[in-house]
Amino acid sequence: MLPRNIDAKGRIARGFISAILLASAWLVHGHSRAFAVLATVSGLFVLFEAATGWCAMRACGYKTRF
Repeated sequence: MLPRNIDAKGRIARGFISAILLASAWLVHGHSRAFAVLATVSGLFVLFEAATGWCAMRACGYKTRF
């Protein structure tokens, strides 16, 4: 499938970011549906990155801190 390109520290950071995005989507879903949808999709994608150990930015050649 996708080759792992992040370590445990990066996976934990992405899991935390995913939780923040999904929580913010839940908090604002009554005020801004567009932001809620965007935050949900982004949060699920970052959760996928954390679960698989693969980072899209790193796969494109960018250096990331975590």
